[in-house]
Amino acid sequence: MNTDGIDVPASRELARIAEVAARATADRLRGAFRSRPEVLHKRDFHDPVTEHDRAAEETIREVLERHWPGGAVVGEEGGADGAGGVDDRDGGVRWYVDPIDGTANFAAGLPFFCTSIGAVADGRVVAGVVYDPVRDDLFSASLGGAECNGEPLRSAGAERDRGAVLLTGFPNARDLRRDGEAALERYGALVESFATLRRPGSAALCLAHVAAGWADAAYGTSVNAWDVAAALLLVRQAGGTYLPLGGAPGGNEWDAPGYVACVGGFDLAGSALAGVAGLAPAGDPT
Repeated sequence: MNTDGIDVPASRELARIAEVAARATADRLRGAFRSRPEVLHKRDFHDPVTEHDRAAEETIREVLERHWPGGAVVGEEGGADGAGGVDDRDGGVRWYVDPIDGTANFAAGLPFFCTSIGAVADGRVVAGVVYDPVRDDLFSASLGGAECNGEPLRSAGAERDRGAVLLTGFPNARDLRRDGEAALERYGALVESFATLRRPGSAALCLAHVAAGWADAAYGTSVNAWDVAAALLLVRQAGGTYLPLGGAPGGNEWDAPGYVACVGGFDLAGSALAGVAGLAPAGDPT
């Protein structure tokens, strides 16, 4: 199904469809959680996958096609499906799907993972859902705003590092292989500067928590479009800031491999995060 441009009602409909698709995975994921499923690996042993990732993505694809026929789906497990002939810069819809963002947590029994579904059209993210099946928290964003479980989201919290909670996956194994001690030094600057630093293990859910004001900032260096497409809209529509990092010139912001996000009113320019992320020359983190 193509459109002549996605307006607010159409984006709300896309968000509603994404909600239906995300919830369709809930019973399976909750039932399999803490069952210690068999874990396989993709790129390396830091990149796990289970049968439930693949099955959940198939369910999501079926729901999306049923409710919005002809859209392209780009999924973490199944790759691009139906992408040929769909131009997300010309009214077509392209869905970015991560059935389980935080598979390592899911497989081990740690309750911090989610399903993420973002819709892109007209060259922008127009709708997105991040669903936490353990807590039954559904974060939803459209061009009309952002909400969690039907209540409007307001991204607000600490204004400076010393009172802020930072969520990050940095440094990961690739950061360490590439930058070695320099990566550890940057990590140390963040630990020293922020009141609290946590590495929860799901970029999409970390960003949803920033959108809700449950955390003050988030930083990632190795993400894919399906990790952040939905969540970047959540953060912005809730009044927070999302900045893509390291993308190709003129490229799509959801394709950028890194990001910085923060609640509204946070002093990002004065934060140690600005220097670590390359937004400004690194200075005294205090």
